[in-house]
Amino acid sequence: MEQPPELVAEAPRAWDRPVVTVPVLAALSYVGGQLPSFSLPANLYTLGTGGALIWLGLSHRMPRRRGPARLGPGTLWWLLPVLAFGLLEGVTFVLDAGDEFPTFSRIADPLIEDELMRSLAYFGWLSAFWALVRR
Repeated sequence: MEQPPELVAEAPRAWDRPVVTVPVLAALSYVGGQLPSFSLPANLYTLGTGGALIWLGLSHRMPRRRGPARLGPGTLWWLLPVLAFGLLEGVTFVLDAGDEFPTFSRIADPLIEDELMRSLAYFGWLSAFWALVRR
């Protein structure tokens, strides 16, 4: 007798466990944190790691975890400020507003001047991106 597919759980692969993925993300974030902020090598490294994660997410090679069936009613209230800040960041970047109206990236630049803080920020970005790839 065959089990219905929703009752069957697949065993996680050995490389897909946190004991493997966390050190890999930590190593990638360490390398990214050593690069000078907003330099060409840092931008290429960020585009490379982000592109690899996008490719993994779109290739269907990764086993998927279930996402929420439906977003809650408070989701819109979280998305509105994020979209507003993203729009403001994009407009100020495109218009090249300069120092009189800096982007959030320039405001955060003093916070990520230290290599450790830059590595921690990079680790947070990679972890969030990895969670999105797994959905």
